[in-house]
Amino acid sequence: MIVTTKKLFEAAYGKFAIGAYNINNIEQTMGLFQGNLMSQSPFIVQISKGARSYTDKRMLEAMIRAADEIFPESIFAVHLDHGDEQTCYDCIESGFYSSVMIDASHEDFETNIAITKRVVEAAHAKGIVVEAELGQLGGVEEDIKVAEADAKLTDPEQAKEFVERTGCDSLAAAIGTSHGAFKFSGTQGLHFDVLAEIQKLLPGYPLVMHGSSSVPQEEVERINAAGGKLAGAKGVDADQFLPAAKLGVTKINIDTDGRLVWTRVHREFFRDKPEGFDLRAPGKIFMAEYAKFIADKNVKLGSDNKLDEIRAMLAQG
Repeated sequence: MIVTTKKLFEAAYGKFAIGAYNINNIEQTMGLFQGNLMSQSPFIVQISKGARSYTDKRMLEAMIRAADEIFPESIFAVHLDHGDEQTCYDCIESGFYSSVMIDASHEDFETNIAITKRVVEAAHAKGIVVEAELGQLGGVEEDIKVAEADAKLTDPEQAKEFVERTGCDSLAAAIGTSHGAFKFSGTQGLHFDVLAEIQKLLPGYPLVMHGSSSVPQEEVERINAAGGKLAGAKGVDADQFLPAAKLGVTKINIDTDGRLVWTRVHREFFRDKPEGFDLRAPGKIFMAEYAKFIADKNVKLGSDNKLDEIRAMLAQG
């Protein structure tokens, strides 16, 4: 069942976070739905601008529609991740997405507000909710690249003004995470002080944490043992997810970790079976491994075993 992120956030606020997972192909789609049912978790399917052009946006949309029929017990939202203004309008007009993200965080404050407000007005007219971003995360996400020196934490006072002036439904705040597999060095971590201040100024308002893959060291080590070269990759401590949820983070984006699972499965498969050529063989392994990864991640998010609670809330309207 496809619902809006707004409904999911109402159920989650202050208690747990909803996992938002990016997909690009059929194996990820199947593993994602299977893993969320294994853990009985609501979730968000994220489609980036890059994923929409990887094959054809209609292909991804058709796979999600098919998964909705194959797994009718699932409760999820379909969300555009990191959209520019035109891509947001395209998704709004499609009638398929329940949520879009407008990312104008690279613009100055006033321009970000103006762009976001236009998208909000167009989306709300169609009953679609909007996520926006304030502050800039470092790292690489699709075609977005921000140097560490240019990364900027979200200013809490600006966050309050931004939400009030744009009417956006949730806000992605820059609190120290970054995109990609190389997030932290040394003892860096999340800035809970910034989160707490934003929550104080925007009580009850849903916040979003981007760039939140944990980059499990076991995955990195196994990839490297099978011929990879991921030196120094380090991510977010998954034990920080629930403390962040208590401070208003209702959506946590996880993409890189899924790519690491894909890479590990395929590197090990063809290392151990160099005669192999059937893509379905490692594909089956990946779907099972990705489902397990998703289920385990949902435990860290606190969203496991929440489907009955969500169903009851939806039944009440």
